[in-house]
Amino acid sequence: MVFSSLIFVFLFLPFVLTGNFLLSFSKKWQNSFLMGVSLVFYAWGEPRFVIIMMASIIWNWGMALWMDSCQRESVRNAILGIALTGDTGILLVFKYLNFLSTIASRLLNTELSVLQLPLPIGISFFTFQGLSYVIDVWRRDAKAEKNMVNVGLYISFFPQLIAGPIVRYLDIKEELANRMCTWRDMETGIARFLTGFSKKVLLANNLAFFADQAFSLNAEPGGVNTIFAWGGILAYTLQIYYDFGGYSDMAIGLGNMFGFHFRENFDYPYASSSVSEFWRRWHMSLSGWFRDYIYIPLGGNRVGVWKQMRNLMVVWFLTGLWHGADYTFIIWGLFYWCIIIAEKLTGVPQNIKGKAGKRIYRLATILAVMSAWVVFRAESMVLAMRFLRNMYVWSGWEGTGLALFYLREYKWFLIAGVLLAFPMVPQEMKEKRIVMGIQSISLLVLFLVSLSYLAKGSYNPFIYFNF
Repeated sequence: MVFSSLIFVFLFLPFVLTGNFLLSFSKKWQNSFLMGVSLVFYAWGEPRFVIIMMASIIWNWGMALWMDSCQRESVRNAILGIALTGDTGILLVFKYLNFLSTIASRLLNTELSVLQLPLPIGISFFTFQGLSYVIDVWRRDAKAEKNMVNVGLYISFFPQLIAGPIVRYLDIKEELANRMCTWRDMETGIARFLTGFSKKVLLANNLAFFADQAFSLNAEPGGVNTIFAWGGILAYTLQIYYDFGGYSDMAIGLGNMFGFHFRENFDYPYASSSVSEFWRRWHMSLSGWFRDYIYIPLGGNRVGVWKQMRNLMVVWFLTGLWHGADYTFIIWGLFYWCIIIAEKLTGVPQNIKGKAGKRIYRLATILAVMSAWVVFRAESMVLAMRFLRNMYVWSGWEGTGLALFYLREYKWFLIAGVLLAFPMVPQEMKEKRIVMGIQSISLLVLFLVSLSYLAKGSYNPFIYFNF
């Protein structure tokens, strides 16, 4: 089940909101109800994967209790090791086993047969939340939760279960036991949900057609036309932002409706003036997770330059691997590592003088991000390099007519996508009553238009469901 579906909007969500309201006299019953419907939500597509979800909940709940009952640091460290092995073991088996067997087969020059396991939806997200919980207990930043339902709700809560944002236990532990959903929360949550819903259905879904066609043509012998390549990667650059950003908006809005307040996950990343800034604005919950649980424990920037470079390499290698078990994702992560290291060593863009120089570097930043999205989207490095070659080396006039047709067909989605990717209304203006009124009417109209697209059975994938 996805948020941008009629069954979710008109059946599942009203049922859950009603049940949550009727059980507002007891947080215990509310949490049990929300955990139950979250498991149903997860089981909607693949019921068998609920077993993995339940195993993750029981495992992390039990490991944290065991750890909290011990005072000797050596024992706590050993329990943490066991807990981490169990959590990462789930990822290893279901997400990386086939990839590792392929590497081993090539190294040993033999054919290793392994069980072809389907990838459970959202496994990287709920596994990282489990890791966050046991690590926080190990650090003594949090007490182990004795009530398994609370841990289960934290890991399985349906708004952020499938595609984030990654929520840390410390951020919502108080709200698990004591929260209030005010009318202001409900109003804010509905507006935020409708914003994300419109981004996803109207922009991401439509731009996906253009992007998919460009990458499909790239797989053919002649590759994709240069104009088509630039149009296609612009469409994909916007698609992935409105797909994932729209989902995050909906997740944060849904959390508000139930009294939970999740951290922001995107902050106009394409308005960044450097690649380092881009990653402070893009998928902030993942960047923050790697910073606090990998980079800083390794020493962060408190060590020498070479060790800092090593620490960053570990983080970006894992960031790439987190997104998928393929060389393309690893190279994508290491590509960002190289650029961020260069920015740190040169002091760019802070050391650039003059507005013209800063504008040129801002343009270089978005070009680097778009080039990286090619590697991220392509099915292999061979196809990625072909796409990049046709972007930066003129491929001739053949295919220009088709490229111009797609640009005309999707021009309004491209224009709207580019404009909305940048902050257009100052924050102080957003709080004025007339602006809020216009926003409310606009969201209602966009919601109705979005419903018409869904009713027609429009293309409705979620990119980050694959991770």
